[in-house]
Amino acid sequence: MPEQILLVAGALIFGVLGLIHLVCTFAGDAFAPRDAAVRTAMESTSPRLTRETTLWRAWIGFNASHSLGAIVFAVFVLLLALGHMPLLREAPVFAWVAAANAVAWLWLARRYWFRVPFVGLAVASLCFLVAALRLSV
Repeated sequence: MPEQILLVAGALIFGVLGLIHLVCTFAGDAFAPRDAAVRTAMESTSPRLTRETTLWRAWIGFNASHSLGAIVFAVFVLLLALGHMPLLREAPVFAWVAAANAVAWLWLARRYWFRVPFVGLAVASLCFLVAALRLSV
């Protein structure tokens, strides 16, 4: 039972952070540069990869897909934890995959992002790691 609670808690953190990120991507200007000239430049410049988009459109798309990745990951872990705990007990590798994914996101948060996602992902990572350890013994 504690393993299930930990997995659900970690997944909810991921889901909430992903949902907040998705809302911030499309509502308001949370991800807009402080310098308006930077946004103007991003809107009028394409990456070397292709001229079919602008850096601004790519920026919005990257943020949206990043959000969706966190949300989908959360849904999969929730589905496993709430509907398939016997499978997780028999094959804790799934819990370890969740923990490894969370730790990878934690590293990204530490390296590239800011405090709020780092703290949330640290808690989620700890939840997944403890659950994986408990399921493995």
